[in-house]
Amino acid sequence: MIALVTGASSGIGRDIARSLAKHGINVIITARRRDRLAELKAELTSKYGVKVMCIAADLSVEEQVFALYNAVKKYNIDIFVNNAGFGVFGEFTETNLERELNMIDVNIKAFHILFKLFLRDFKKRGCGYILNTASVAGFLPGPWFSSYYASKAYIVRMTQAVAEELRATRNSVHVSMLCPGPVSTEFCETANVRFLTMPYSSEKLAEHAVREMFAGTLLITENKLSKAAILLSRLIPDCVLAFGAGLFQSKRGS
Repeated sequence: MIALVTGASSGIGRDIARSLAKHGINVIITARRRDRLAELKAELTSKYGVKVMCIAADLSVEEQVFALYNAVKKYNIDIFVNNAGFGVFGEFTETNLERELNMIDVNIKAFHILFKLFLRDFKKRGCGYILNTASVAGFLPGPWFSSYYASKAYIVRMTQAVAEELRATRNSVHVSMLCPGPVSTEFCETANVRFLTMPYSSEKLAEHAVREMFAGTLLITENKLSKAAILLSRLIPDCVLAFGAGLFQSKRGS
């Protein structure tokens, strides 16, 4: 088997690539930072003996998104981990617009393009696994982190809808979405936030995500606290959720 993992230079993407390699799966890893990819390739090949290909790409650039797909489609990818993404923290009127638009290009536009293209290929073959990295944030309104939360809501709803299409047509392609709470990665530094609760281990999350993906689980999260947050988001009015999230978010940047 061969897997493609986007956003593989750090955090969840890197650890999912490690988990897949541990299971003997060859991986194509992609991110902007070529040096980080080279380090990960050396680690995976020496430790697990798998084949690893590195492709440096900036998924905020549409041309590079299509170039990535065109470069790997000949390998008949079995697993696609649609993981690349980042966040921008701050009051909506104060955050940098250009950076937010770059975030939307990665979190939504690149996600959408690659999801569609690989799913088309998988459907033609009648098999394959797709793991989209969303977040518990995708179930909530997120004052002071509004654009990021909204982008993750897009991933949640898109994955849910496509999963139902696959179920209704009895297609054997498996689609999952990873929806963790706070995770210990470089995400905090990139978004300029810090968590008020103890972040979950990225390594443990990745192992859990890979197991659940192969089990065909649609909604994957890491612990009871995150599951409870998702459940409460379905029971509590949005205005109350926004108020509570606002209290939580406004303390992150301090």
